[in-house]
This record gives sequence, structure tokens and C-alpha cells, in this order.
Amino acid sequence: MIFTIDIGNTNIVAGVVCRDGVRFVERMSTDRIKTDLEYTVLLKTVLDLHDIDLKNIKGSIISSVVPEVTLTIKKSLEKLFGCEPLVVGPGIKTGLNIRIDDPAQLGADMVVAAVAAIREYPLPQIILDLGTATTISVIDDKGVFLGVIIAPGVRTGLRSLAGDASQLPNISIEAPAHVIGKNTIDSMQSGAVFGNASMIDGMIERIEAETGQKATVIATGGIGYRIIPYCSHEIILDDQLLLKGLYIIYNKNVQ
Repeated sequence: MIFTIDIGNTNIVAGVVCRDGVRFVERMSTDRIKTDLEYTVLLKTVLDLHDIDLKNIKGSIISSVVPEVTLTIKKSLEKLFGCEPLVVGPGIKTGLNIRIDDPAQLGADMVVAAVAAIREYPLPQIILDLGTATTISVIDDKGVFLGVIIAPGVRTGLRSLAGDASQLPNISIEAPAHVIGKNTIDSMQSGAVFGNASMIDGMIERIEAETGQKATVIATGGIGYRIIPYCSHEIILDDQLLLKGLYIIYNKNVQ
């Protein structure tokens, strides 16, 4: 069993993966001031909740877009498992053919998601990750990573609205009964849910028109389940995508 952990700007996604699949997936808030000991206690509690014995974990791997938390989590995993975790980045074999201007700029989370999607789903692909940002990765029919679209995430947009517009409140992300809102909350929820779903549908159509290929569309990320059901395109929702990708990369680098 391998302990896998993806550190995002808003959430940390952690889980244990083995040859038979993902044993569990848990999400926790990304806390930039938490110490490695505090993370150690938190992650040990998560493992205990799922009846995972530390002795059965043979290694661990991290992907991260939050450098200041990466070292803290790395120390935490060393305390838990007694060995240094792999960190997705320069020098790590992924097998991904990246065709962008500067491959070093590509976020580790997008690399990991692409590795898993290519293994599990038909090509070509469009990969959606709905988190702090909404990212849309494009993979061609030969498995080449062509590029990315980055848009503000759903919660990021709502926080900006509530923070910059004095008469707009903080709201939950839920679909209202109607597209045309009759009050402030319904109006904001319509924009957040239906507006983002429409953006995703529109980007899928533009990508397929530009590539000339019909794509398999896969979505992951903490907000996905609130938005994807309202998209008109067929989209596979895979909450385990990043952890499966980390497991694949771990096995490419540790024999």
C-alpha cells in the first residue's frame, strides 16, 4: 500500500492506494501555519479511522502546488513511515509527453491527473479540475499533453464577489430552482453553478472545434460534484484521479 497526498491551495487530498485500487480518499483544509507534528497527528488519525496499519505502508508520494506546505508534509510523512516520500517535480519519471512552451511551469496536480486519465480513459481527453482554480487540460489522441486553460475557481469567484461588492453576501454553492434568480442568493447561486457549468460546456466545444476531435471528458476536484451534474456534455466524475496518478508515478520511480 502507498500513501498518496495532493496538496492544493484550498484542500489537501490524501488516501491509500494499492494494486486493487484506492482504499480511501479524505479531504482536509490546507493550513500553511500547521507544524509537521500537527500534520503527523492529523494524518495518523485519518489512517486509524480507516484501520490502516502504518507497517503496511511501503512508501509515500506527494504532489503539491503549495511549496511552503510541501516541506512540512514531507517531514510529517517521514515521521509516520520512517522513509522519505517522493515529491512530483524535476527528476521524477512520469511518462507524460508535455508539449507546452515551458513544461516546468505545469502544475504537479495537472501532471498527475493526466497520467491517471491516460491510463484509465480513452483518448483524446479533456481533464477538468475544479478547485481554487478551474483548470482544463487537453490531451490528444496520442497521449500528448497539448496545453491548459485556467479560470477562477467557483469558490474563488464567489469570495471575490462577496469581498468586493458590499451588498453581496457569502453563499453556499447550490443550484437554485431556476436560472433566472428572483433574489440575491438565487441570483448568485445561478451564476456560480449554471454559469460555471455553461463555461465548461462552452470550453469543451471550443477545444473540440480547435483540435477537430471528440474528446473523453473527465472531471475531478472538490467542487466537481456541485457543478458537473448541470453540464450538458457527458463528463466522467472521478474524485480519485489524482491519487491514482500518484500511485502510477510512484511505481514508475520505485522498483
